[in-house]
Amino acid sequence: MNHIENSHEYTGLTVNSGVSQPPSVNPYIQRRKRKPLPSAGELVEGILKGDITMLSRAVTLVESLSPAHQSVAQEVIEKCLPYSGHSKRIGITGVPGAGKSTSIDVFGLHVLKSGGKLAVLAIDPSSERTKGSILGDKTRMEKLAVHPNAFIRPSPSAGSLGGVARKTRETIVLCEAAGFNNIFVETVGVGQSETAVHSMVDFFLLIQLAGTGDELQGIKRGIMEMADGIVINKADGDNIKRAQLAQAQFRSALQLFPPTASGWKPEVLTYSGYFELGIPEVWNMIDRYFEFAIANGYFDLKRRQQARYWMLETIDEQLRSHFYQNPDIAAMLAEKEQLVLSNRLSSFIAARDVLQTYFSNK
Repeated sequence: MNHIENSHEYTGLTVNSGVSQPPSVNPYIQRRKRKPLPSAGELVEGILKGDITMLSRAVTLVESLSPAHQSVAQEVIEKCLPYSGHSKRIGITGVPGAGKSTSIDVFGLHVLKSGGKLAVLAIDPSSERTKGSILGDKTRMEKLAVHPNAFIRPSPSAGSLGGVARKTRETIVLCEAAGFNNIFVETVGVGQSETAVHSMVDFFLLIQLAGTGDELQGIKRGIMEMADGIVINKADGDNIKRAQLAQAQFRSALQLFPPTASGWKPEVLTYSGYFELGIPEVWNMIDRYFEFAIANGYFDLKRRQQARYWMLETIDEQLRSHFYQNPDIAAMLAEKEQLVLSNRLSSFIAARDVLQTYFSNK
């Protein structure tokens, strides 16, 4: 290919090669060496001293899918277990946009006025396509995020049931061992996550909105039956009357439900998270519940039932994991799947054959 600079008219001229491009990465930057993983003993020692860094690293191991990390995490949990169980565990849920994070910010500050420490485990919804999540709850808890006695841990739901992080219960144990005597668990507010959270907390608070149409259509009956208290947010300004109307509707609806196992009658209150109105009244309701449940023995009974529930859930999870990670089963599943998709074998017979193979190898 002829270039004009090669023409005989320009004989004797030279073309400079130009300035060399600098490297895209600063060569003077010293790469940080990743800190070695602390031992289980070091993590436990740090957690019991209230070291937030060690607590965070332990929670990361709990959430990790790595078998090596899980081995260390389970050892840490076992050693922390005797120091756990001394907190108020409160689940907080509500429809998206109800103001859960803003409410937790003001609820948390109210709790911390009485002393103690607060851990907020905020379950962040993960994308079903990319499995990623924004983890933006911490940005909406501006005051708690900078409070020295608050620990906020947003966790991706990672596609687990209803958006509940698989290891939230283990994280509660670690937080309690670190001296956090108040635990908030915030759910996504959609799907079946509320059922799982209800099985790991002492008090279940449902946040609802008024002025959005038929209020009773805004929440499923099953969630209302699980709630120990219903609070209607944004009861301020022109919305106060609508909030009071919604309050009356919810109180009427609760009368139609069967009595709760604890014997507690769920209360319905109004408040404003943004303007911080009615917050003490909400917390007085929660304190009354704890006094009631402890006095009649339901508090300890529920804790024991929850421990049994999570033992069985862990067994189910381990069995499922062992089944699908078996290489022979994985190969057989791929083969049977093709037969099912081509209508040469029914789904039920394919499942029976795979399970028979799995159990015959035990």
